[in-house]
Amino acid sequence: MSVIVEPREVKLSTRTETIVRRLLPHAKLRRIGAWVFLDHFGPTPQVHGMQVQRHPHTALQTVTWLFEGRVTHRDSVGSVQVIEPGQLNLMTAGRGVAHSEQSVPGATSQHAVQLWLALPDAVKDVAPMFEHHARLPQLQLDALTATVFIGALAGIESPARVFSPLVGAELVVR
Repeated sequence: MSVIVEPREVKLSTRTETIVRRLLPHAKLRRIGAWVFLDHFGPTPQVHGMQVQRHPHTALQTVTWLFEGRVTHRDSVGSVQVIEPGQLNLMTAGRGVAHSEQSVPGATSQHAVQLWLALPDAVKDVAPMFEHHARLPQLQLDALTATVFIGALAGIESPARVFSPLVGAELVVR
């Protein structure tokens, strides 16, 4: 059985020009393993920037991966972190965390994905935590570069702590 899933546009808030194309969840496909939300935004020219105000999460992890721009993450655990392209922000909400995300002034374009992982029942109430990884392992095969930001691929493993066996990687063919 094959399923074709088209993303739908979701406006993040009234205070941003950023439009999200959400692939999951979808009426035809609720999740892929632990992946429960797959959001892609940009490339979007930044005038006022992305301003996602403080909001709560529980029982999941958010994986933020930028292609363009810079974003500041703030959360109720006390984390304040700027993320840049090629870096990973991983927020584990567990029993509950609130966070906000805002474009860093000066960025002319914003382009990223945010992927959400459902935490397994055994750890859904884990203490909230935040990880930032500025350097991630890469696999080079001829014209292909794979940056592994979640899980493991071809013997290369991300340092990010996840609770389900899965993989997230950016593949670039030159």
